[in-house]
Amino acid sequence: MATAIARKYVSDTLTSGIKRQVVERTAKVIHATFPQVSVAQNASRKYFAGFVSTVGALGFLALLGINTLLAQDAFTLSNLKIEAKMVADQRDAVTRKIDSYSSPESLARAAAALGMKPSETPIFLNLAKDEAVTRG
Repeated sequence: MATAIARKYVSDTLTSGIKRQVVERTAKVIHATFPQVSVAQNASRKYFAGFVSTVGALGFLALLGINTLLAQDAFTLSNLKIEAKMVADQRDAVTRKIDSYSSPESLARAAAALGMKPSETPIFLNLAKDEAVTRG
């Protein structure tokens, strides 16, 4: 029985020694992977994160402002296009009115209203011979 107890003690000791070695190696690997961070490093990381967040927020606000200005320019452009179309329509209306006043029928009516009469014998000028020709 003493031998069984001795064997159990030796096996427990070997097992616990192996376990201890595994735990120590694992701890070394963890410490190598994730080094201890001091309070100063935590503070500098905190300020860096704040700086990056501030720069990101300012960039976002700048993009928002630029987008707003572009939208305002689009509205202004739309209003100017509408105004240009109205001006072109007014110009066309004035041109049609001028054309109606300068048509031959309109001019004949205006001349008759002023008391003018059409010529019975029109005279045409022949500039090549420098003389007036009467046709009748």
